[in-house]
Amino acid sequence: MSENIKGLTQAKADELLTKNGLNEVPEPQFNFFKEFLSKLWNLSAWILEAALLLECILGKWIQSLFVLLMLLFAAWNGASKKKQSRRVLNNISHKLTPTVSVMRDGKWQNIDSKYLVPGDLVSIQTGDVLAADVKLIDGQISTDESSITGEAKTVRKQIKDTAYAGTTVVEGSGLATVTATGANSRSGKTVNLINNSAAPGHLQQLLTKIIYYLCILDGILTLVIVIAFFFKGGKISNFIEMLPFLAMMFIASIPVAMPSTFALSNSFEATRLSKEGVLTADLTGIQDAANLNLILLDKTGTITENKTAVANWTNFSQMTDSEVLELAAAATDQRNKKIIDSAIDDYVSSLGLKVKAPDDFTPFTSSTGYSMANIDGHNVKLGSFKQLSLIDVSATDKVKDIDFGAGRSVALLIDDKLSGVFILQDKVRSDSKAALAELKKRGVMPIMLTGDNQKTAEAVAKEVGLEGEVISIHDFTDQTDTSKLAGIADVLPEDKLKMVKFFQQKGYIVGMTGDGVNDSPALRQAEVGIAVSNAADVAKRSGKMVLLTDGLTSIVKILDAGHRVYQRMTTWSLTKLARTAELTMLLTFGYLFFGYIPMALNAMVIYTIMNNMVTMMIGTDRTHITYKPENWNMARLAKIAFSLASGWTVIGILAVAYLNTHGWSHETISTMVYVYLVLSAMFLILITRTKRYFWQDYPSKAVGLTQLGDIILTVILAILGIAMDKISWTNLAITFLVALVAAIVIDLFYQPIMKNR
Repeated sequence: MSENIKGLTQAKADELLTKNGLNEVPEPQFNFFKEFLSKLWNLSAWILEAALLLECILGKWIQSLFVLLMLLFAAWNGASKKKQSRRVLNNISHKLTPTVSVMRDGKWQNIDSKYLVPGDLVSIQTGDVLAADVKLIDGQISTDESSITGEAKTVRKQIKDTAYAGTTVVEGSGLATVTATGANSRSGKTVNLINNSAAPGHLQQLLTKIIYYLCILDGILTLVIVIAFFFKGGKISNFIEMLPFLAMMFIASIPVAMPSTFALSNSFEATRLSKEGVLTADLTGIQDAANLNLILLDKTGTITENKTAVANWTNFSQMTDSEVLELAAAATDQRNKKIIDSAIDDYVSSLGLKVKAPDDFTPFTSSTGYSMANIDGHNVKLGSFKQLSLIDVSATDKVKDIDFGAGRSVALLIDDKLSGVFILQDKVRSDSKAALAELKKRGVMPIMLTGDNQKTAEAVAKEVGLEGEVISIHDFTDQTDTSKLAGIADVLPEDKLKMVKFFQQKGYIVGMTGDGVNDSPALRQAEVGIAVSNAADVAKRSGKMVLLTDGLTSIVKILDAGHRVYQRMTTWSLTKLARTAELTMLLTFGYLFFGYIPMALNAMVIYTIMNNMVTMMIGTDRTHITYKPENWNMARLAKIAFSLASGWTVIGILAVAYLNTHGWSHETISTMVYVYLVLSAMFLILITRTKRYFWQDYPSKAVGLTQLGDIILTVILAILGIAMDKISWTNLAITFLVALVAAIVIDLFYQPIMKNR
């Protein structure tokens, strides 16, 4: 029946496309105002709002205005970067639109699903995510309708039943006609393969940890100031005047620019990867790539070329080779060709034989292990020898001389008798050996997974330089020494999820490549799930990354992107922790040693705002690629940051002590301390962003220009005395000299210690 059904002509399809429009529904527009308001209701905003309320109660209207501006800037900036991230991901998502096998002008072809029109004849198979509402006219399928019903329940579809856009075909195959597209479909939207979450959970946890560390430090130092104040006999009325300073110490601890910095860096890398042949479906995939230390790789299509050819074939029947091969070709899938189908068809055609259309055809499924066709009075089955040998019990005796280790085997049964065996071989990709060597160089252990037998897997592993043991999945146990594994053979698709979970339980951060329906759970489970270029729609939806090109080279690009994000965020975290610790310690010890807080309140507010401006640009900074998996160790980062802050604080306190004892006024010292803090913040970024001495490397243009702008603004404010007491050019030069000397001394100690971090 299926072979007699015809689809639309291209002319008719074009006419309907003009009438009905594309098979897509415009996504709801990003609501900037709503996003802006949401940024005013979180932990960081609450601290700023409490400080704003305190400043107003105390009548500090100028400071209140600065805090209000900081609060509004944080909300506006966060919403802006969220909008930018959303735009980047939306642009990428368009490239992930599924393709559909559709008949036009009597020929099967793959088209972008957005060009489907009502009346189109489409071919459906296991793993498809339906892109439109369809009516089944041939075959049987089961669909997962949880995307529209919310219930994870498989629904069986018979002929004349309707299957809906957005649902996944979990079993079966068939033909269907499109009944509704775009806004007219049941789901009211085109299948979207992108996860639009631009605020991954573990980043929010990191933000919370940073606030936690800073608040502990600020709380301790504030308590020290309060105790010291009353110990010195201070009065309550005077203490109230100190409250704005104490509030600003907490305000300085708020990582206002952190969400924006992460969003900017991730969007920057997602855009970069899309130009290099990798689409990002979930931004956490980029971040986790920096921590990746083990990757499970499919052999076919990843390590080997996505091309398979018949290397040898043996005829066991009484028919001629030509007769048997033509019957075999009738059992290949012409609607949705797989690698094996193409290899056998190409082999048959190369011999000048015809690929005949069967009377009826049943596609291959993993549950049966073979495809089946009826033609010229014969029943033909093509597939796994293991499965087909259960039908013909005499098959094992016939294949004693077949070298199954020479490649992938495909058995042929005609009328339930073994009639032939094909041996297919995959060609190793030219870039595989070098790419695998690069992965190992970066501390990532590659393990090849293949359904092939152990002998074939060993040959491929040796060819691509995978050192270690190749074992069968049947010999794999909890006691297996995973550090010596090069590959695992005889792997079934359902084994892959078990492998991912096993290695995760061993403490690995796992990457996984896959292409099939049964790979989807493993792709979803892995920290870095990568759907390869020819993957089924459901596999692409499950992975965090989708490759547009074959091979392993693109995976190295994913690692590079992850390391760039990690390095930028490490710089941000170190500088934020160090700058805040330096500010609070310098003011606290200044009060303890000299009896006053050596910085004007207005200057403190301006300093906090300016620092957030420059650190936000770190998301675009130049970075270096490291060759080992990274990890977020906040306790360690806090120790390093505190050490840096201590160095700057000691030098700053010594400078203030000198100025206090040599005739400088408190007001002049206050402005000089402000300049010193701004310069130390700029130098901290330069020091922590590179493994070389800061004068040997340079930041990105965006970071450099923002730093220059901050310094110029600082000079103008200090020289003209805007929002602070003005100082002379001589005092400004002294402050610059002290900051420069401090940066050089600190970096001379810092870099040798951090060389191997």
